[in-house]
Amino acid sequence: MSDTLRLGGMALGNGVLVHGPTSWACAIRAGDGSVQVAARRKRLLGSRVQSPWLRGPARLAEALAVLPAVKRALPEAKLPLERNGLSTSMLATASLLAGVRRTRLGDTAKELVGSALSLAPALLALRSGSLAAYHGAEHIAIGTYEHGEPRAKEHERCGSHLVGPLLATTTAGNLLANRAPSAYRGAARLGASAVAIAASTEIFAWMQANPERRLARALARPGHEFQRHLATAEPTAAQLEVANAALEACLELEQG
Repeated sequence: MSDTLRLGGMALGNGVLVHGPTSWACAIRAGDGSVQVAARRKRLLGSRVQSPWLRGPARLAEALAVLPAVKRALPEAKLPLERNGLSTSMLATASLLAGVRRTRLGDTAKELVGSALSLAPALLALRSGSLAAYHGAEHIAIGTYEHGEPRAKEHERCGSHLVGPLLATTTAGNLLANRAPSAYRGAARLGASAVAIAASTEIFAWMQANPERRLARALARPGHEFQRHLATAEPTAAQLEVANAALEACLELEQG
């Protein structure tokens, strides 16, 4: 449908956050069993940024800027970064990364392993509690709205499709950064990470614009399988109720 909005979202430990072009809405299952909903206009719009090198970081900043407002409006909301054990996982991952860099592996292998390990905390957060099920509920609600028919728990625009491009661009960027003088290597790696995010976002946009291309399908396949087996779970009717409440609140605000 021509008037269908392009939406995004994020799963919470007890609910779903839906992003519209100019607004957001979040619904959670509160401790007393009720569904609580909040919706607001966005203060930061990454879509206004046109530079291909800044679009990706700007959209990421837009998504992150919403989280404090969500927490203020819905204090019971369980954000993914608040998961128990996440800080321990991040420390353990940092130790493993340090160990990998001391091995005799080649530079490319070290960076590939390091980039893959850096995903471990996010994967742990997704697989703990009900987050994966709310992730599936988010996809079903948004996908059903966008396509006008019932959809599965995998969505073609899920951020998991960035995993492959991000691993490749981060590895290449860190290999180049390692050639910088030691005094500037930290700054070089930071810059490489920013470029990797920007490049991965542009690759993802190309994949979405050219879904029939063989390369686009190949790049999307790992993300789809990641969603199917690890990042999502089949939601319950109660979890779908929460996701649909967030969707409806966001659409109501977007449509005036």
